Amino acid sequence: MIDLYAAGTSNGMRARIGLEECGLAYTFHPIDLTKGEQKSPSFLAMNPNGQIPVIVDSEGPGGKPVTISQSVAVLLYCAEKSGKFLPKDPASRPAFWQALMSAASDLSGMVTAIFALSRSKEQNPAAVDIFKSLWSSYMKVWNDRLGGQRYAAGAEVTVADFALYGVVARMKIAQPALLEGYANVARWSGEIAARPAVQRAMKF
Repeated sequence: MIDLYAAGTSNGMRARIGLEECGLAYTFHPIDLTKGEQKSPSFLAMNPNGQIPVIVDSEGPGGKPVTISQSVAVLLYCAEKSGKFLPKDPASRPAFWQALMSAASDLSGMVTAIFALSRSKEQNPAAVDIFKSLWSSYMKVWNDRLGGQRYAAGAEVTVADFALYGVVARMKIAQPALLEGYANVARWSGEIAARPAVQRAMKF
């Protein structure tokens, strides 16, 4: 059994989508970020960074318990444990790694920066505009890419789609205007959102 500690952020969405899509049995433990539960001693014992998500698999490799944080690491762990959503063809892997890393580093960083600056008591419109412009640049690239292929890394669904969907879905909830005008991203996002496992995962 796997224990998931998460909240409804983009990273929390990723982890829960991975577990649901890979068909892994888990128990969900909601973490209230507004109450600082991610900074409690019990949580910090699992992840000293005090960030969600965290999974604890009592039956990890070799039957030994394993604790994992970082949303994309959780996605990859779920994929490897289940044998699902990783490209089997070596020729497909470079595009997969590129898509996964773009979602993990480029877009995650933009979401964090935009949200943090937008919520700051001391507003800095120029800085917000810089990060929104960077977000738009990344979205244009993704929109072009998804105009020529069905999924994030090519013709098959992979955990790169789940990593990308986490940030896109979170942005759609918080600042939907930043997703306007990207028809191919909308088509892809709608298809991922319609998957039953994703729908279950999004119910925080």
